[in-house]
Amino acid sequence: MVAGAVPRPLPAGAGPGLRWHRQCRAPGAGPKERGSMTHLLEIRNLSLRFPCGGMPLEDVTLTARPGELMAIVGASGAGKSLLARAVLHLLPANARMGGEIRLNGIPLSPATAAGMRGRALALVPQSVTFLDPLATVGQQIRWAARRAGLPRSFPVDQALARVGLPPEVARLYPGAISAGMARRVLLAAALAGDPGVVLADEPTDGLDPDNLRRVLRRLRALADAGRTVVVITHDLVTALPYADRVAVMRDGRILAEERATAFSGDGSALLSDWSRRLWNALPQNAFDTAGRSTHA
Repeated sequence: MVAGAVPRPLPAGAGPGLRWHRQCRAPGAGPKERGSMTHLLEIRNLSLRFPCGGMPLEDVTLTARPGELMAIVGASGAGKSLLARAVLHLLPANARMGGEIRLNGIPLSPATAAGMRGRALALVPQSVTFLDPLATVGQQIRWAARRAGLPRSFPVDQALARVGLPPEVARLYPGAISAGMARRVLLAAALAGDPGVVLADEPTDGLDPDNLRRVLRRLRALADAGRTVVVITHDLVTALPYADRVAVMRDGRILAEERATAFSGDGSALLSDWSRRLWNALPQNAFDTAGRSTHA
């Protein structure tokens, strides 16, 4: 937009997603520059309840910053995947959520998040069953691109190449590819719209070592390019070389936030006793569940 120009009015019936995009887009940024803007994701005192009882998320507070990769680690059932879905408001209708989620200071309501999914926010789901068995890989990546407002001519082969898959995979159906390949297809689809915030839920599960590193390098490159990247994983050791910060989650709570570099030696640089216990309980640290550090 030329300096001093009056913005074009929003079309009648424009939804909150389009309104948010107009408000937060950098001056002069068009569709090709959409991913170049920075996105600060803030979660404050987030809690989640269901009518059947229990609180699977309780008082979660996190900040994921542009240019960094945050790893959220914890055992199965800790609430990691539910947290990612809560950020995008992909929850059952009977879920009751409290607290606040903001993107660049703008509150994320269900309607606003719906208008931003695939554009400003993207989720790489954990399960490969999110792929449609009756559509080819290429069709599904194009669908993701179209949802992000990109043209029908979107280069699927380039999207596949970025996750280490050859162009011929585009013609295949999900049932004809391995689980590891399917996981990379999910990543390619999530990145089609060049989102500013990427939440990857167990993105390396089932991958061989080479492709595991390829996927994590790709996510690290997104962070280095200014994106906000959150990787959800149960595998602390695999995430550490690529992460800037680590949030340790247990029973729906964030117990600690640590610098990734603090997970070394006997863990004495870690701030939390629970983080030290987690670190020292790893096989390479002699399964010392009591921890070797004495300070609280």
